[in-house]
Amino acid sequence: MTATAPVHPVDEIPPKRQLAAFGLQHVLAMYAGAVAVPLIVGGAMKLPPADLAYLITADLLVCGIATLIQCIGFWRFGVRLPIMQGCTFAAVSPMVLIGTTGGGLPAIYGSVIVAGLAIVLLAPVFGRLLRFFPPLVTGTVILIIGLSLLPVAGNWAAGGAGSADFGEPKNLALAAFVLAVVLGVQRFAPAFLSRIAVLIGIVVGLAVAVPFGFTDFGGVGDADWVGISTPFHFGAPTFEFSAIVSMLVVALVTMTETTGDLIAVGEMTDRKVEPRSLSDGLRADGLSTVLGGVFNTFPYTAYAQNVGLVGMTRVRSRWVVATAGGILVLLGLLPKLGAVVAAIPAPVLGGAGLVMFGTVAASGLRTLTQVDFRGNNNLTVVAVSVAMGMLPVGVPTVYEKFPDWFQTVMNSGISAGCLTAIVLNLLFNHLPAKAGSDRSGGSADSGAEPDGLSGGGVEKGVEKSREEAV
Repeated sequence: MTATAPVHPVDEIPPKRQLAAFGLQHVLAMYAGAVAVPLIVGGAMKLPPADLAYLITADLLVCGIATLIQCIGFWRFGVRLPIMQGCTFAAVSPMVLIGTTGGGLPAIYGSVIVAGLAIVLLAPVFGRLLRFFPPLVTGTVILIIGLSLLPVAGNWAAGGAGSADFGEPKNLALAAFVLAVVLGVQRFAPAFLSRIAVLIGIVVGLAVAVPFGFTDFGGVGDADWVGISTPFHFGAPTFEFSAIVSMLVVALVTMTETTGDLIAVGEMTDRKVEPRSLSDGLRADGLSTVLGGVFNTFPYTAYAQNVGLVGMTRVRSRWVVATAGGILVLLGLLPKLGAVVAAIPAPVLGGAGLVMFGTVAASGLRTLTQVDFRGNNNLTVVAVSVAMGMLPVGVPTVYEKFPDWFQTVMNSGISAGCLTAIVLNLLFNHLPAKAGSDRSGGSADSGAEPDGLSGGGVEKGVEKSREEAV
């Protein structure tokens, strides 16, 4: 009798009941971020409420389709890992600028379509660059991703940025209660329940929030039962040179961020991301962005908050996240369901977010434990990269006097820190050392590993990477 090969946890399909619970948990983790981008852009353009609602349902529909492409995949599209897709915040400022200076939504969608096509074409190039992402770089980037997201959770916990009762003790008390529920379930509940600790925390938090007046379900009655996003609802796209250039800069930023997220999920799921699979994942990003431009929404990228959820729950199946994608498609087609989810108060999401985003940062620290810090400059690489990544987070106006293209890149702490880590790793570990000096990138007598943990020994894998990349 022939023994069947064991199924990798990424490819396992949990029972239907668990699939639904795990998938809903992922949806709740990313929902606030997903709807924030159309709300911000539409609000800045002073769109009427009906158009804002249309943007949100279109966004949820394409979020779901993009997630299904990334998780299930077809041909050379999709990394086939548990990755949730959502609108990128890196595109918000350029899109607001394009939309409010005369171009309107058609100019935004024209530039988004071009950017998506550019990502598809550039994906193989990024695949070949994977050798420049050793654990020194990936661990630093994952750490920065988690630290950059923590202020988002803090804003949610305080009531949501811009809310009238921001910082009220009752908001922080509700967030703390949800955090306590999540931790209690994870510590004391049976194995299955501990894996949906975030979902239980959100549900219990919502149950407590209703009688205390935190929730407003007024939007549920106003929402339609069925809504379908049709291509080019706001008119045929226009292609303006300045808009396209700014969106191409955004495309490079999102590709860098997505690369960090894909590598992070690969680490968490024990399925290492190779040049070929990285290219496939970035192609899926590009295709989703093109669909966004066609179906009245915006550029797409991997969502880091769901990376943290994978690490926290240790549920590694891509079919769980594919189920979440299916739920998002339903929410996009059934606006009334989407309105119910939208009624979850920000402090409830904030309590859960503190755990999830902290988990991302802790995963970065775990990756950095593989790095040799003896007799080299790797500590400097981490220190400066984290500092550059946290600068726009701690001082949001630090670059406001710089050109728009510079702000697009550097105002994202994730992209700023990632670019810094890549450049410093090249500087200290890939460039030839000065004559008469010790190679700082780690040598045999310093205990460095030959797989590029500290930047050395990368050349051995160059030819292999070229053969695997497309």
